[in-house]
Amino acid sequence: MTAAAPPSAAPAFDKVPSQVDFPDQERRILEFWRAGDLYRKSVLARPAERPFRFYDGPPFATGLPHYGHGLASITKDV
Repeated sequence: MTAAAPPSAAPAFDKVPSQVDFPDQERRILEFWRAGDLYRKSVLARPAERPFRFYDGPPFATGLPHYGHGLASITKDV
């Protein structure tokens, strides 16, 4: 029995374009969301007893944001 040659990491990188057209990529993503009516479906799929809350900034290791997070963010932004 012969062992198969190990897969090369190079083929994964040969499909990444050297130049990305971000406006075109954004248009294609938005069209995908519109065509599938995905935003409306995502809202309808969320139970009413679990409202969506958006917190500005990254996830916090200590749970919900508090004064210390706000102070650091404000200082950084200023």
